[in-house]
Amino acid sequence: VQLQASGGGSVQAGAYLRLSCAVSGPTIKTYNMGWFRQTPGKEREFVGGIRWTGTNTAYLDSVKGRFSVSRDSAKNTIDLQMNSLKPEDTAVYYCNRKSGSTQYWGQGTLVTVSS
Repeated sequence: VQLQASGGGSVQAGAYLRLSCAVSGPTIKTYNMGWFRQTPGKEREFVGGIRWTGTNTAYLDSVKGRFSVSRDSAKNTIDLQMNSLKPEDTAVYYCNRKSGSTQYWGQGTLVTVSS
């Protein structure tokens, strides 16, 4: 299983970015998928995710109303739409596939938001 994240970049506060994660291997329809982020010296934190049913999503409180997770089962990808970006959203973003106690991680994509 490989997860390939893309779409990061450097933007001004208030801008938007869309991250995408391409997943090789079994269909993502049977797994809980998510996005996490990490800054130097801090723990990796959950940002948003979508359950295997495709109908339930969850978000970090600080991104609710700004970020949205979606999936394209035909392409086996998950996206993270990030609107109204803030400097505190600056981090390396990772996509994640979880099944029970087994997790797979993408390589990370850097998002930098300047004020």
